[in-house]
Amino acid sequence: MKIYAIGDLHLPGGDAKPMDVFGPQWERHFERIAQDWRGRVAEQDIVLIPGDISWAMRQQEAEPDLLAIGVLPGRKILLRGNHDYWWSAIGRVRAALPVGMYALQNDALVLDGQVFCGARGWTCLGEEPQNPDDARIYAREILRMRMSLETARRIAPELPLTALMHFPPDPSFLSLAEEFGAVRLVYGHLHGAGLRNALCGKWGGSGMYIHQVSCDGLGFRLLDLEEKERV
Repeated sequence: MKIYAIGDLHLPGGDAKPMDVFGPQWERHFERIAQDWRGRVAEQDIVLIPGDISWAMRQQEAEPDLLAIGVLPGRKILLRGNHDYWWSAIGRVRAALPVGMYALQNDALVLDGQVFCGARGWTCLGEEPQNPDDARIYAREILRMRMSLETARRIAPELPLTALMHFPPDPSFLSLAEEFGAVRLVYGHLHGAGLRNALCGKWGGSGMYIHQVSCDGLGFRLLDLEEKERV
């Protein structure tokens, strides 16, 4: 079994929303992702998708996008991104997913001797005075990440732990993941110029790996996490 990741698919959500308005590199982007996916992923493999899955505003509009992902090989673990407005109550989301697709929301999942958990995260807070709403949401997301990590360690205290976020992690989120023994943390959200200084590679004394997996940053190809960690 291999573990892959790719984020920020930005599928159209029922509307013909062309992603190439963000640059020619986005032309037919999901066709290119799907071609790479079919050529590399086996049915027993796991693919992590940390958010911004569909532009849909309602779940019904997102269902064709979920099916388009669902027919691709492998088992998929999804996390909500800031543009996933269609993502409503977690029970409804899970009921709509095709077989072999799983949704994380501040909780954890065990698959094939690995445990996966995650929370969306939020914009990292700097040293300047903060917008009170951002500070409130950030504090809430820290609590949600802790809850997801606690759940992972309660149900699988000894298994290798992968943490997912949508927003880039700051040192507080990274320290939290390291505290619970995560072997890696996967995130998305960044595009274009934002990818230039994206946090990647080993972090902290534990050697936890950080992976930035926005699809345009990966050249619209899935990232084999364990292969990357061997480099």
